This record gives sequence, C-alpha cells and structure tokens, in this order.
Amino acid sequence: MTAKTEYQQLCRHFRTISHFEHFSALGDWDQATMMPMGGSEARSEAMAELALHIHSLKTSPRLAEWLDSAEAKAAELSIEQQANLREMRWHYAQAIAVPGDLVQAKTLAGYRCENQWREQRQNNDWQGFRPNLEAVIALVREEAQARSAHTGKAGYDALLDRFEPGMTCERLETTLGAVRDWLPELIQKVKHKQLHQSYKSSAGDYPIADQKLLGREVMQYLGFDFNQGRLNVSSHPFCGGVPGDIRLTSRYTEDDFIAALTSTIHETGHARYEQALPKDWRGQPAGMSRSMGIHESQSLFFEMQLGGSRAFISKLYPRIRRHLDCPVSAHELVDNITRVKPGLIRVDADEVTYPAHILLRFEAEQAFIDGSLEVKDLPDFWDQKMQQYLGLSTAGNYKDGCMQDIHWTLGELGYFPSYTLGAMYAAQLRFAMEAELGPIEALLSQDKLGQICDWLDEKIWSKGCLLETDELIRSATGQSLDPNFLQRHLQQRYLD
Repeated sequence: MTAKTEYQQLCRHFRTISHFEHFSALGDWDQATMMPMGGSEARSEAMAELALHIHSLKTSPRLAEWLDSAEAKAAELSIEQQANLREMRWHYAQAIAVPGDLVQAKTLAGYRCENQWREQRQNNDWQGFRPNLEAVIALVREEAQARSAHTGKAGYDALLDRFEPGMTCERLETTLGAVRDWLPELIQKVKHKQLHQSYKSSAGDYPIADQKLLGREVMQYLGFDFNQGRLNVSSHPFCGGVPGDIRLTSRYTEDDFIAALTSTIHETGHARYEQALPKDWRGQPAGMSRSMGIHESQSLFFEMQLGGSRAFISKLYPRIRRHLDCPVSAHELVDNITRVKPGLIRVDADEVTYPAHILLRFEAEQAFIDGSLEVKDLPDFWDQKMQQYLGLSTAGNYKDGCMQDIHWTLGELGYFPSYTLGAMYAAQLRFAMEAELGPIEALLSQDKLGQICDWLDEKIWSKGCLLETDELIRSATGQSLDPNFLQRHLQQRYLD
C-alpha cells in the first residue's frame, strides 16, 4: 500500500468525525438559544453520549495503524497533505490521552453545570452553583493528570495544548508577565487623561428589536454571509457551528446598545474567519482554525482594531441613527466606546483593562490545577485579585464575580489565556497590515474595508491549519508573537 492509500482512509475517517462534530456544535447552539430548560437533563445525557462516540472515532485502533503507515511514506504526499497528516496526528494524540469514560463524565457534568448556571447566576446563588462547579473541576483535574501522564507535560500545559498547540505555562508567564508589568501604569495614565476630557454618555432607551436589526446590518457591512449562518440570542455571546453553517449569538439590554453592538462585531470576526477557512479542506483537520489565540485575534481585530477606530464608527453611525435614537454624535460615540473604566464584567471590559480580567483567570486556573485553590475559596480569591488588578470588590457579588463566565462550567480550563494572546496577535497583525496597506483609519475612511478583509484572508483565514501557529504568525507579520505590539497599539490609541 502507498502513503496515499492510508492517507485517503484517514481523510474518510476524519470527514466522518467532522460530520458528528457538526451536530455536536448544533446541539450546543440549540441548548443556548432554543431549548426549553426542561430539556436540559435529556440534552446533557445525549451530548455526553455523542462526545463519547466522537472520542471513540478519534481513538480508533485503525487510526494509529494508518497514521504510522502514512507518516513512514509521507514524502509521497504533497506539502498540504503532509500538513493535514500532521494535524491528524495531533487530534489523535489529544484524544488518546483521555479515557472515554472520563470524556463522557466530564461532558455530562459540564452540561448539567452550565444548564443550572444560567438561573443560578441570575439569582446570585453561589451555594447552589458551588457543588456543580466542584464536580466539574474535579473531573478537569483528573483530565489534566491523564493528559500529563500520556504526554509528559505538566498538567496545566497539557490543558493549554488543547486550545493553544505548543503553548506552555512558562511561555505564558513570560508573555502575560510583560503585560502585568506595564498594564497598571497604563490604566492609570489613560484614566487620568480621560478624566479631563468632556464626555457625554450614550445611555438611553433602545428597543431590543431595533438593536437586532442594527446588528444584522453591521454584520452584512462586515461581510458576514447570512446564507451560511444566523444570529440568535443567548445568555453568553458566542460563535459556534462549523464552516458553511455558522451560528452566532449576542445579548441585549435596553439601556445600552454599545455592549450588544461590540459583542456582535466581535462574534462576526470569529464568523468571518470560519466562513473563509479553505473550502478544499473542509472536513479535514488542515481546514480547521489554527488555535483559539488566532481565533480570538480575528474577533478582537474586528472588535478592537476596527471597532474602536473613529473611521469605522463614522461609517456605522448613519446605520445606528437609522435604527436607534442615539443621543450622541459620532465623535461622542467613539468616546463612549473607548472609555476606559475598570468594571466587574469581562465581556463588557474596555480593551485597556481587559487583560487584567484574563490575568486573574489565568492565575486561578493554574491554582485549580496545582491544587492550591479550591472551589470553596474562589470567591475570596476573585475579590482579592479584582482589588489588586482593578481596585474593585466583588465581595458577596458572585454573579458579577466568579460566576460570570461560561467557560469553567463546561470545564474549559486553559482557554482564557487565548483572549489576551488574541489581542496581542491582533495588534501585531494591525501593524504588519499597515506596513503594507497604510493606516487602518485611512483605509476605512476610503471605504476599503474589503482590502483589510482580503489581507486577513490571504494571511490568516485561507491558511486554516496548513501552517502551525508560530509559522502562521511569522508568515503574516515577519516575526513571532511579540507582546510589545499590544502595548504600542494601546499607547497610540489612548495616550498618543
């Protein structure tokens, strides 16, 4: 048999896996948007069973044989096929490290925790939420041990690898540590500067139906293809589905349209990436998104690099006025969007204080896995870190403190660092793009949003997983990840 024979068998097998993962993604979307709460237990059991089936496909003994045979004769394959084979091996290694019964148990506990969290968070019910989270964290610790034993990596490194292949806690400490060094002073400088600037709040009365219409129009302006996706409402905004069938959600409040608008722009960045992944590689590992850091870089590029610019808001302003009775000018709206004010909620945070929210969660995740933090002590830990980083207290306020995120309810420890990695990648991509095309402000003013998206498509979207993360960012920007670009971006926008 030739390498291509085994490789073709692998391709057929991974295409089957992708079909089941498609329906798993739809189950997630439906649970968050449409499912009646009475269906939560049945859905949890079904999703756990589906997760076990997908895991069995990913750990099939045939895969090891086909992978070994194809890799031994990989020179017979094209460069792109070799990249796909590399990614197949990575997915197999990720799956084989965890036993199926643990996958099923963690999935079941996660869905049960997440379903109850929605109501428990609204009611600030920490005592009701705590045992559910304890069950999830116990299983995540078991998973970390299993992955560590299989890979030889430290427990938290093994969890990180699921979301950021090749990333280590040591490298994150250096990268995020650089942010920890300059962030507090930057926050204070920006707050001091803005304190002496005039400011008119955009708060008002904004019907949710009108906000939804605005969101759809902005998504169309950003190039989202509604023939391959849709927008719904959920308690926590997300982008799910698969390329060709993208499901976005946002959330709305009647007194503030900015939160929903920026959330929709953020999720549209995720969606544009997914919709533009290489069609020739759909259903194959090489056709998937590169990492969650790269994924977040695209959503944050849309939300921050574009969404925080004056030219972009000027382009949106007529659309906003068409749907909403906005009491501020376009210039004043930019001031609202770029207002730096430490707050309790991560998803509502401005781009200057946002990394502080991630530092807190990164430290908590490490402590959960090394055993130095227990769930019962999380509220006090959270309050202490919020006071340290942002000068705010969450004592007794669990819903706006340690209960605010969906990620831990699902056992997704290791994901949070991707947000700040994404902000770093987004800033680095911005400066590389501007070196080739000119300032983003000028491009947007001249109605050249299409050129910006074409550049992202060429450098990131169309690559899928054909390149590994470091190689991808070097090919796009000329160098590896450098956190100084994020500092430079924030310095320019908020102080210079």
